[in-house]
Amino acid sequence: MAKKSPTINGGSMSDISFLLLTFFLLTSSINTDLGIARKLPPPLPPDAPKPEIHDRNVFKVAVNFRDELQVQGARVDIADLRDMAKEFLANPANDPKKSEKKIEDIEGLGSVPVSKGVVSLRNDRGTSYEMYVKVQNELTAAFHELRNELSQERFGIKFDDLKKDAQIEAIQKAIPLTISEAEPTSAAINTGK
Repeated sequence: MAKKSPTINGGSMSDISFLLLTFFLLTSSINTDLGIARKLPPPLPPDAPKPEIHDRNVFKVAVNFRDELQVQGARVDIADLRDMAKEFLANPANDPKKSEKKIEDIEGLGSVPVSKGVVSLRNDRGTSYEMYVKVQNELTAAFHELRNELSQERFGIKFDDLKKDAQIEAIQKAIPLTISEAEPTSAAINTGK
């Protein structure tokens, strides 16, 4: 009669491998993609009239396939975008080439000037994701800094530190986040070269 070779019980091996897999999944860090947290506005009803926006109230930002930035028709560096957007939207000197303001009565703030400005962002299909995120960050930071300044002026604390929902809503109404994105184009944006 042939000798039987000894066998190893495989049941406990599968338990050990499962525990090891679980350990490595829980202890390792998984990289996540960058993203932009933004809540989209609800769609307008089909019978709603199109809002009329004067050219004066549009802050035009364009990025080409070479990741070159153009603001209001002039080539600029990304480091200048935030300050340019803030200056355009706030328009402290009432420059007729920058956004108009209308006085609105907002509960919790009283009468405040609200900018009619809209940031129009257009990208080329070849724009890198890194540049797209940088431009979005700078534009969002411009609105955020304006909100912080108004909150400091009216409530004595930064916008991020506001606890009352009524105060947060009031600041958001006074400085609405108005960024309009056009569909990416494949045509090169003129950079003056």
